[in-house]
Amino acid sequence: MKSILQTIDLRKTYRVGKVETPVLHGISLEVKEGEFIAIMGPSGCGKSTLLHIMGGLLKPTSGRVIVDGEDISSMSDSKRTEIRRRKIGFVFQRFNLFPTLTAEGNLRLAERIYSGNGNRDDSRRREILRLLQLENKMHHKPMELSGGEQQRVALARAVINKPAIILADEPTGNLDSENSRIVLEMFQKLNEKFGQTIVMVTHNPEAARACHRIIQMRDGLIVGEIVK
Repeated sequence: MKSILQTIDLRKTYRVGKVETPVLHGISLEVKEGEFIAIMGPSGCGKSTLLHIMGGLLKPTSGRVIVDGEDISSMSDSKRTEIRRRKIGFVFQRFNLFPTLTAEGNLRLAERIYSGNGNRDDSRRREILRLLQLENKMHHKPMELSGGEQQRVALARAVINKPAIILADEPTGNLDSENSRIVLEMFQKLNEKFGQTIVMVTHNPEAARACHRIIQMRDGLIVGEIVK
């Protein structure tokens, strides 16, 4: 399988004045196209920092990040932004939907940002909405949706433009057990039906069990791996 995401000896140190706080201590990880991977570890182990660097939201102190064949670690901010726009879909714990837009409006905005000219693939949108069971929710604003429905809209927004990879940071963290189960099933369906590559940070063992591979982190290092 093709390598879609790779980190090579990735290190990150935060500096505040003269104080340095090392967070990542040399992370090397490869993700193959079509994989569904969980990154697990205790709070403060660096897993969200790793995810944000892989997505180009943070720059590493040293090391390299390769996204779909492009080294983003030494790119300018504007070039990293372009890579994020074209190749990466994000799903966050807090949904981050625009509250004044309907669910459909949030999806159309994502399409417009991607294409730059308002072009859209209506058939793909309909297929994704069917898969995520959102067909009857498109004219509702976020406050009119349950937490699970909002997260499914956020997931639809993340995949609408066919990103090379989805990066999900604690996507079930704000959901009850039933909505968590539904959202995880949706991740699995996107992975199985579209071959969507997904890397998910989670502290939830049940969420991790939905994945093909579990990367275990502690103190800024990868300390283990479980392949299902």
